[in-house]
Order: sequence, then C-alpha cells, then structure tokens
Amino acid sequence: MNPENIVVAALYKFVSLTDYQELQAPLLSFCQQQNIKGTILLAKEGVNGTIAGSRTEIDAVLGFLRSDARLADLEHKESYTETPPFEKMKVRLKREIVTLGIPEVDPNQKVGTYVSAEEWNDLISDPEVKVIDTRNDYEVSIGTFKRAENPQTQIFREFPEYISKNLDPNKHKKVALFCTGGIRCEKASSYMLAQGFEQVYHLKGGILKYLEAVPQAESLWEGECFVFDERVAVRHGLEEGSYELCFGCGHPISEADKSSPEYEEGISCPHCIGSLTAEKRARQQEKWKQYKLNNISITPQS
Repeated sequence: MNPENIVVAALYKFVSLTDYQELQAPLLSFCQQQNIKGTILLAKEGVNGTIAGSRTEIDAVLGFLRSDARLADLEHKESYTETPPFEKMKVRLKREIVTLGIPEVDPNQKVGTYVSAEEWNDLISDPEVKVIDTRNDYEVSIGTFKRAENPQTQIFREFPEYISKNLDPNKHKKVALFCTGGIRCEKASSYMLAQGFEQVYHLKGGILKYLEAVPQAESLWEGECFVFDERVAVRHGLEEGSYELCFGCGHPISEADKSSPEYEEGISCPHCIGSLTAEKRARQQEKWKQYKLNNISITPQS
C-alpha cells in the first residue's frame, strides 16, 4: 500500500446500545477532529458504517470506538483508494443499523453459523446447500458467487417475502447466505432461524473479506462487488473496479452500458431508459447542467 493512499474502513457490530442516542455527538465530534469522512449509523441494536481517512486518523477513530467495552472486539475490513470516497462525516441515529423491518429479529440473541472466507468455497460447492445472495438486485447484477440465487429484491425489507415464497424449512436443510460486509446476511440468518430453518450459514466478513483473503485463482466469485461509496465497485484484492454510476438512476454501469445507444451521459442508461419520460428527461438535463457547473460528486444511495 502506498502510505499516502486513503484507508477505507467498513465496520459493524450487533450489540445492545441502549444509550445509542447519547453516543452520537461525541462520536461525530471525534471523527471531525480526525478529519474523517463517511457515515456511521447508531441504533439500539448496534453500529454500522464506512469511513475514510489516513492510516493515523482511521486508527484513532477505531480506537475511540473500541474504548467502549461493548465495542472492544469490533471488527473492520479495510481497502484503499487514491481519491476521497466521501465528502462529509455523518453519524446518524436509526431504528435499525440494517433495515429488515421486523423489530423482533435480534442478531444479538441468535444468528447463523459463521463461515470463514477460507472455508466458504467448500460450503457453497456442496450441492445440498442453497446459496443465497442477500443483496439487492442492482448489486447482484455486477457480480456474485457461482451457484448463488438472486432474490431480485429492490430493498432488504423484501427479503422475508422472498424467503416465504421460495424456501421451505422442511426442504432446504442447509442455506448459505452472503452480502457485502456481513451485516445483512447476519440479520437474515437470524430471521431464517426464527422461521424454522435449521442449518443457516453466513460468510464472515462478507464478500469484501473473501476478495481480500482468497486468491483469484481459487475464487468462486464472478464479476465485481458493489460498494456504497464513490469507488462504486471493487475487484479481487479490493482493487477499485471498472463501474461508474448512471447519473440518472444511480445504477452501476459498465463500459458496455456506456457504448449502448440507450446511454446518454448525465441523462439515461440501459437500466432506466424505459422509464424516461419527456418530463423526466427535461428535469435530468437541468440536474446534469447544474452538476457540471458546480462539479458536485455523485454518491450511491444505500
């Protein structure tokens, strides 16, 4: 790593934080003092976030978080970039650090079996294991694991409906879940156990840990992994990927998408051209004009 590169740290932990509202101000203040940028979510069920800064700054914020005994074993994953992936620092209060919409699902009480990146290939190669990508459709579209099923959800709240319609605890005895950093599949595993599924596994550290730890020659990952910052996607070794975002709809787009006659910079891409009315086009042209004038960056919506 070039010592001048920016460190991007993704972190989360399900833990009871009954005083989470009181943690917001001191955490935001400390991050701002360290010149850290990114977003951290606080809720009664835990903490979730992605932040970026120098090596020293990131270490300081992680140390600050871990100084709380409840977060002493907080794990994080790192990648690197040459350009700042965030513009501001935000610490937000939420009902859930990842929104499933079912309050009684509590990963602090019960979760599935963690599987390390090194053991993941063996698990998902087992024909008796149902492999499910818990991410949303636009994320899955640019990369996923071999044999993985795409629930085609638009938001995580739709995952329970997908399970109820497509999986049966009496039929699907072994289920393996994965997501970007581990947080969605951890909560999904808690939900599935509550629905009567017996053997639910999930990838510890998520896709990001897998891409970091498993050599490309041994990998069962195909494509790139969508991330919620201005890098848009990462590859094996957590190197920055090749995708950009459509300014019109926020969908990740490839070079092939940009070569399509349906792609118009700042206006549309093959993923949104079908819903582009004359009125929407006019609004989008004005937004693009303002963007070009003000050089405002585009950040993916989580």
